[in-house]
Amino acid sequence: MKIAVIGKGGHSKVIQDIIFINEEYEIVAYLDDQYSEVTMIDGVYYGPIMMAQNIIDYFGEIKFFIAIGNNKVRKSIARQLGFPAHYYATLIHRKAIISPSARIGYGTVVMASAVINADAEIGEHAIVNTNAIVEHDNQISDFVHISPGAALTGAVTVDEGTHIGAGAVIIPNIHLGEWSVIGAGASVIRDIPANCMAVGTPAKIVKKEIVGGV
Repeated sequence: MKIAVIGKGGHSKVIQDIIFINEEYEIVAYLDDQYSEVTMIDGVYYGPIMMAQNIIDYFGEIKFFIAIGNNKVRKSIARQLGFPAHYYATLIHRKAIISPSARIGYGTVVMASAVINADAEIGEHAIVNTNAIVEHDNQISDFVHISPGAALTGAVTVDEGTHIGAGAVIIPNIHLGEWSVIGAGASVIRDIPANCMAVGTPAKIVKKEIVGGV
């Protein structure tokens, strides 16, 4: 499968590694607005994001992956491109553990040693980072980022655009509203409303009306 990676920052390096260890994948282009012109290096195209349609026209059968950690930027690019969901690859590290009954959307990455258990559902363009745990019956919406080592216990609902910090723990049946932010190491024992930041153990809201979404 030919893949065009959108984004050439730190998060993109991890995405590259996942692609490189899978012999079925081949990176044929990197698209990032740090490139003002189209160039080719070692057979790989480099150019601005706006050339995505040209990449389709040239290669025909190709998948894209938005390799950018910022949830808002990831959504903005997906909306800007306007491609159908199936134009995006779903990337799962070979050392991730995925239940056969879990469902994972297009454009989502599941990184090394992450665990997704029975009947969990992950939306599109989400990030399940290294060593993160998504337990049974979790409902994770689009453009969510679950940071390394975070643990979401059973039947947690996470709305669009939420960022869960490294090592955070969410107890069962909690609802995290859209575009909320959970601080690193937080223990969430109560629902968190949309557009709020919560930190600490137990987690308390420290900021409301965070500007989120696009």
